[in-house]
Amino acid sequence: MSIYEFEAVRANGEKISLSQYKGKTLLIVNTASKCAYTPQFEDLQKLYLQLKDQNFEMIGFPCNQFGAQEPGDSQGAEEFCKLNYGVTFPIFAKVEVNGKDAHPLFQYLKEEMPFRGFDESNGSEKFLKMMISQKNPEWLTGDEIKWNFTKFLVDPSGTVLRRYEPSEEPRDFEQEIAELIK
Repeated sequence: MSIYEFEAVRANGEKISLSQYKGKTLLIVNTASKCAYTPQFEDLQKLYLQLKDQNFEMIGFPCNQFGAQEPGDSQGAEEFCKLNYGVTFPIFAKVEVNGKDAHPLFQYLKEEMPFRGFDESNGSEKFLKMMISQKNPEWLTGDEIKWNFTKFLVDPSGTVLRRYEPSEEPRDFEQEIAELIK
């Protein structure tokens, strides 16, 4: 199995097969417009522009499961990204990433790349853990996505290579992706 066996709906309602990304390095991100991590859109867009002509693609999936930080509809989420951060990478329809209604793609991504645990020496991750314990303690354990801006790196054959947690910013891993697409 690979990510290419899944379908997803774009923010405009168009259903597509992820097989259209076959042969490309892919970064899949769950996003939100009212999150402390929302400014990552700026660096995600820079990374996308830097690498998009080198067999790289990025796709965003808005999610409202974390602190109701994506309250509008899918098209509103896409518009926010474009207007406020100049996002040109594809934004898909809102999805759930955890629980019984999680999109099958995100169920698969979590199975393939489990949560690595919290790095208590990292102040941002320590804060994130504290916030989750207050708002969604059920997501502290297991491989559930912990918050918005969890990112999954997929190689051109569809294999999930890496899971970057919300506190890991694009500049932290842009070199790793650049090396992969060489």
